[in-house]
Amino acid sequence: MDINFEYYKIFYYVAKYRNITRAAAALGSSQPNVTRVMKLLEAQLNCRLFIRETRGISLTREGERLYSHVEVAYRHLVDAQEEIGRQELMKGGTVEIGATETALHLFLLKALYAFRTDYPTIRIRIHNAATPEIIRRLLDGRLDLAVITAPCEMPGAALYEKILDFREVLVGGNQYEALCRAPLKLKDVRKYPWVGLGRGSAAYEMYRNFFIEHKIDFEPDMEVATSDLMLPLIENNFGIGFVPKELAEPLLKEGRLVRIEIDASLPERSLQIVSDKRRGRSLAADTLYKFLQGEFST
Repeated sequence: MDINFEYYKIFYYVAKYRNITRAAAALGSSQPNVTRVMKLLEAQLNCRLFIRETRGISLTREGERLYSHVEVAYRHLVDAQEEIGRQELMKGGTVEIGATETALHLFLLKALYAFRTDYPTIRIRIHNAATPEIIRRLLDGRLDLAVITAPCEMPGAALYEKILDFREVLVGGNQYEALCRAPLKLKDVRKYPWVGLGRGSAAYEMYRNFFIEHKIDFEPDMEVATSDLMLPLIENNFGIGFVPKELAEPLLKEGRLVRIEIDASLPERSLQIVSDKRRGRSLAADTLYKFLQGEFST
């Protein structure tokens, strides 16, 4: 008799949870598909495996007998996978990770340093770009995972999880110190030269929508590709602009920038770790993904 291992994998989860809905969720499948496969397995074995009840299912005597064997086999497979995984990690691997400049400075550089300490044989290639471009590369299969800046439009194939929230502040060079005396009206912000991220970035779209909601025209006087280019331009009095508070604070403390209060609440921003739900991750990529999850959950 030919053995369909997928049938037994599904049977394992159904028997484990005694609930088809929970089994389907654990498998990333649908309830009708799980039910269909279990009927096929019962037909193949020519016996009844389940008794359907109001709050779930119970196993027949044949079902219990089968589960006792499948559970042992499943444990052996898990042990084998972990053993091989440990061997592969010893050999290393390469992870292609995309990141925005903001994500690098607020979270990823420190996290990657810690990761390299724990996993020195895993090579990392960092691809720096704006959020929309990073997501395109991820879904094209050119990246294993990404850390991006939100809010942004997230395609259905993207699996994302928030790492941290952050806020931006309006800053200027010392030439704009007079603007610190009282909160600046949002409509008056446009009276001054504006430095911002350019078209194609999540920040550009976010602030464009923000100003439109307040019925204000928005167009940077000077556009830059990455956030790290904004601070030198603002410090040298090319204009004012919104930058992450954590990145501005050292320059504010040194007196190289001034903070300008405004009479409006800025949108909240966040960093998100993103992968492609349609593809599995390599062992090296999965190790980094779980490490980053642990870094922001502690």
